Amino acid sequence: MSKQSKRLEALNYHAKPTPGKIKVVPTKKYATQRDLSLAYSPGVAEPCLEIEKDKSNAYKYTAKGNLVAVISNGTAVLGLGNIGPEASKPVMEGKGLLFKIFADIDVFDIEIDTENIEEFVQTVKHIAPTFGGINLEDIKAPEAFEIERRLKEELDIPVMHDDQHGTAIISAAALLNALEISEKKIEDVKIVVSGAGAAAISCTRLYKSFGAKKDNIVMLDSKGVIRKDRENLSSQKAEFATDRKISTLDEAMKDADVFIGLSIANIVTPKMIKAMAKDSIVFAMANPDPEIPYQLAIDTRDDIIMATGRSDHPNQVNNVLGFPFIFRGALDVRATGINEAMKKAAVIALSNLAKEPVPEQVNVAYRETRLTFGKDYIIPKPFDPRLIAVVPLAVAKAAMDSGVAKEPIEDWKEYEESLLERLGSDNKLVRLLHNRAKLEPKRVVFAEADQLQVLKAAQIVYEEGIAIPILLGRREKIENLKKELEFDAEVTIIDPKSDAEKEHKNDYAEIYWKQRKRRGITQHSARKLLRERNYYAAMMVNEGDADALISGYSRNYPSVVKPMLELIGLEKGATRIATTNVLMTQSGPLFLSDTSINIDPTAKDLAKIAQMTATTVKMFGIEPIVAMISYSNFGSSGNEKASKVRDAVSYLHRYSPNLIVDGELQTDFALNRKMRRERFPFSKLADKKVNTLIFPNLDAANITYKLLKELNQSENIGPIMMGMKKPVHILQLDASVDEIVNMTAIAVIDAQKKQKREK
Repeated sequence: MSKQSKRLEALNYHAKPTPGKIKVVPTKKYATQRDLSLAYSPGVAEPCLEIEKDKSNAYKYTAKGNLVAVISNGTAVLGLGNIGPEASKPVMEGKGLLFKIFADIDVFDIEIDTENIEEFVQTVKHIAPTFGGINLEDIKAPEAFEIERRLKEELDIPVMHDDQHGTAIISAAALLNALEISEKKIEDVKIVVSGAGAAAISCTRLYKSFGAKKDNIVMLDSKGVIRKDRENLSSQKAEFATDRKISTLDEAMKDADVFIGLSIANIVTPKMIKAMAKDSIVFAMANPDPEIPYQLAIDTRDDIIMATGRSDHPNQVNNVLGFPFIFRGALDVRATGINEAMKKAAVIALSNLAKEPVPEQVNVAYRETRLTFGKDYIIPKPFDPRLIAVVPLAVAKAAMDSGVAKEPIEDWKEYEESLLERLGSDNKLVRLLHNRAKLEPKRVVFAEADQLQVLKAAQIVYEEGIAIPILLGRREKIENLKKELEFDAEVTIIDPKSDAEKEHKNDYAEIYWKQRKRRGITQHSARKLLRERNYYAAMMVNEGDADALISGYSRNYPSVVKPMLELIGLEKGATRIATTNVLMTQSGPLFLSDTSINIDPTAKDLAKIAQMTATTVKMFGIEPIVAMISYSNFGSSGNEKASKVRDAVSYLHRYSPNLIVDGELQTDFALNRKMRRERFPFSKLADKKVNTLIFPNLDAANITYKLLKELNQSENIGPIMMGMKKPVHILQLDASVDEIVNMTAIAVIDAQKKQKREK
């Protein structure tokens, strides 16, 4: 994709279909006149009067307790500088999106048109009653220090300047672990800090609170080493001025144990790295390019522990590990501020989490065989699902212990469960899929590549490294569409109807005829069928000329399934095929089966579908928790429709004892843990969060997933074909580009798995 195309893609992302990245969504019913009279006049007067009596009731009757203001004046936007309040708004909206998807916190972004400290502070103070917390963002130093200090003193809600404290908290956790690995003590190490802005000052202060000695710290700004004999130092810089008679970074790095970079790219040389002490620690956190390139640093010394701010290297110091979860914990106990105890609690929680066994889901998402605590894993990954339950809990406890919590938590187990319930408000699973596919891209045949949407998806998977596309269809049309899309890459294009493919086509036809000659197929009919793209694509996969195929965009499902069953057939041990769809719900990914194939399965069929679905769920790095769905609950109906599901459960309990599955259950009980726990405490699912639903027939499954998809605008992946010998995946009619891309990632992962099994 050209630079201009990427620019347009970025602009279109922010502009369409609705400008911006966040919106307000009602949380109460509003369908009837009664609802509206409660929402507004006259019913709204009652909570107003209660809040007038006691302002703290605003947390009870309004959204204040889960609402954070992301506030900036646009004077220090990362990588862009002082671009002003309006131009900073896309960044602030992005911050709001991160708050929501990582910690389920609602955000109003507010851009203030002033660089005057007093005006800024007064503006924030005047609007503060609206919010449960204030996140200051992208404000230049030294004004940022004074603004935060004033607001923390003058407001009784949590205030945090993330540019300062976010980096400090994450890097401190990484530093503690790096020191543990290198067997050094923080009070003994010599630290060089390159940069003297808000983040650098805050980082160094936090390191001191964990035991770093001021005499062991050298800080540099754009003029060189900050020494006590320098004139006109700000109070913040003076705090870290050194007595040492050195002036340059070169001199400071000699025998240093730790380098903290919060400055500019490429100012650290291999010579400087070599001059550092044994088992040196280098955190080069300038963005987008670090103070020394990652590969150059680790090539220079094999004993180095390296971290950057980049996601394409190990040990990313990413603020998203901190601010969503710190505010989550602070809001949940109605803390009056975010104090040092809370920040240190977040540091320790992150540090300890990196030492715990890593869930398979995280290994898969980051294309790792097995992440373990060590030089290349000193800090948790941003998409670690445990963060939401670990960091807010630690912050909330610290707030209570330090006396700033107005609403202490009494039941910590219940609180932890409530945090985990918030986990599903984003699409982490999609990132997992794409990363897993990129680990080992496969050749995927797009059987309808002369359809614009399909070709767009093929372009994306090629450019993202998800798959190697093979394009089937009318050559001239595909080439014209490629020009329109600026898809310049040289990829294989095959037109099954053209004479250019005659040799391959005849070879495939001969193989197909030999397979099916006793089932009514003649040589002539075989050649005719191989002109059809789905038969041709299936033969390509069958004969190893492609690894997987995607079809079904423009044709009905049964007509595409037929050639796949004829040519490819079932995998070893499978008695049938089935499909599952994954919906990205606010409660997390939900797998639904069978959504496309089996009209009225028997009890044994249902059990087999459940087993296949469980295997697919595990492919995503998720433990399957399976509910078998019916209109009845645990024998409440004797009808054969309900007893069929009951018999399937009995079969699974007998032959798949390690699978967490139960039923029959009505859908509301399957998805509501509290209802299940109260009514059916004997169930294997009583205290579990169900993520997989097996429906009694095709009607129920297909209707349910399409209803949920359309009503909730849930992102959908599927139908994922299960039970086929080769990786074959069939789209729903008129699938979106995103759906095709996601299904391609599934096809690649399926191919990876099947090829590994064959070896």
